[in-house]
Amino acid sequence: MRWIITTCIALVAGFAGAAAWDYAGLGPDRTRETLMANPEILPEAMQELQRRDMVARIEPLRDELEEPFPGAVLGNPDGAITLVEFSDYACGYCRQSLDDVNRLIAANPDLRVVIREYPILSAGSADAARMALAAAQQGRYQQFHDAMFAADGLSPENIEQAAREAGVDVERARAAIDAGTYEGQLQNNVFLARNMGVSGTPAWVVGDQVLSGAVGVETLGAAVDEARDS
Repeated sequence: MRWIITTCIALVAGFAGAAAWDYAGLGPDRTRETLMANPEILPEAMQELQRRDMVARIEPLRDELEEPFPGAVLGNPDGAITLVEFSDYACGYCRQSLDDVNRLIAANPDLRVVIREYPILSAGSADAARMALAAAQQGRYQQFHDAMFAADGLSPENIEQAAREAGVDVERARAAIDAGTYEGQLQNNVFLARNMGVSGTPAWVVGDQVLSGAVGVETLGAAVDEARDS
């Protein structure tokens, strides 16, 4: 509890400025007394502290984070609002969230959904992610994205079948994959995820928020609205 109070004192002092606090006679001791007498303000102060920490993480990387691998985008490619999703084709919660994303896109014509392939669950995840990027390069990303999530597992046969269903030139895709064309992108996605504090999928970045898990269309929609309003 003591560290929370100390942190909140620093946070509250930051709101008003040290000079203002000294001028008003509200130094750290008085501020501590105020917080102890009004503990209900602590959660709000901690939420603000967490928000500031998240902004500090996101802002230096926002341009890179929101710039998709060419073609790996859903919704309006020129949309003013960007929702970033870290996704793995082996992730059941990502599959569960597919309908939520489609509903968001339908309800928000200004929404661009940048998919960051984050294959952390299996070897098949990485194979599917590479094929997804190859599909993006051929302008068939959404078709592959949907077909892969509809497939029964990530076997090489299922990945190839999903690619063919999506209209991907599989031979050209295999050549690019074998040449290591997409390794840099996948490594960069890992870098971005770690800097956002993302350890699982799905994870979402929109505005100044990072959300984890299959949070549902209402929560995602509220975050999109908040990003738009800000």
